[in-house]
Amino acid sequence: MSNIAEQSQVAGPPGGSPGTGGGAVARRSANAFLQFLIQQREITVFVIAIALGVYFRAAAPDYLTRDNLVNISQTMSPWAIIGIGEVLLLVCGEMDLSVGFILGFSPFLMHYLIDFWGVPVILAIIVSLLMGMAAGAANGFITVYLGVPSFITTLGTGFILQGIMLTTSHAYPANIPPNAEGIGHWFGTYAWAEITWAIVLVAIFHLVLTRMRWGLHTVSVGGNIIGASEAGISIAKIKMGNFMITGTLGALVGMQEAFRTNAIDPSNGSYTPMFYAIAAAVIGGTAMAGGSGTIIGAFLGALVLAELFDGFNLIGISANPLPIIFGSAILVAMVANVQLARLRRAGRTS
Repeated sequence: MSNIAEQSQVAGPPGGSPGTGGGAVARRSANAFLQFLIQQREITVFVIAIALGVYFRAAAPDYLTRDNLVNISQTMSPWAIIGIGEVLLLVCGEMDLSVGFILGFSPFLMHYLIDFWGVPVILAIIVSLLMGMAAGAANGFITVYLGVPSFITTLGTGFILQGIMLTTSHAYPANIPPNAEGIGHWFGTYAWAEITWAIVLVAIFHLVLTRMRWGLHTVSVGGNIIGASEAGISIAKIKMGNFMITGTLGALVGMQEAFRTNAIDPSNGSYTPMFYAIAAAVIGGTAMAGGSGTIIGAFLGALVLAELFDGFNLIGISANPLPIIFGSAILVAMVANVQLARLRRAGRTS
């Protein structure tokens, strides 16, 4: 009987209490849950997005109205869509600075094809998307086969595209072709069109990056290019393909923005969309050094940036300090990414 009583005292009562067997189980469960959260790259930016939403809702009663949510969605969607391509490139160790100028030129090309050469609307849109793909292919060829760093390659092609756009348009905006306005409903005229495109594309490319061979090879190329080559992965194919995806997405966003604003404006072609897309990717957990990234994180990063833009405007704070906040957010995100990566490695080796 005394042995049974001693064992009962060691085990503790059912359900446990601090210091008992039940408490140890609870601690192990809490530690396991904490490890699970650490492994999720998107969790930090998700919490930040929720916190910003709660703060701005409390500070501005109009924050969650339909019109304002539409504004947020239309602000973040271009960065999220371009961010998909930038994540793929960053993961495999490259980047694209020219995508903002692909964005600017694609609706002009659609306008030229329809209004000057009488090309049917659907075909003109397809050709404009193919232009983005071709620009991405040129970036990939110069980077992969001629050995020019992608930073320099895409800087040069961006200037070329800007020059073509300004020369052919004489730096004047153009109107959407009248016979193309109907299809614009599916691209940007409808209030929720852009965010719908963004969500669908993010879902597709999240699966590509995390579940399909293309994504696994992309991660392998960025993480260990020599090992990937020795494993039989075509480095050139992966990098070329990701440049082409990014260019196509940039062309798509260009036409979406043109249909949404009902104008084709040369000022839309700039580095700004690219920088915000990369900022969204970095804030969302993508490593600039390559080898790891998250497309859902880039989507959430774009949401955070759009919340800051919109929220500060609603509560009457000047936009002038925004670059300070964005720069600080990028630095904090990079530090957090580095530290969380160390924790993940420690968790895997323990």
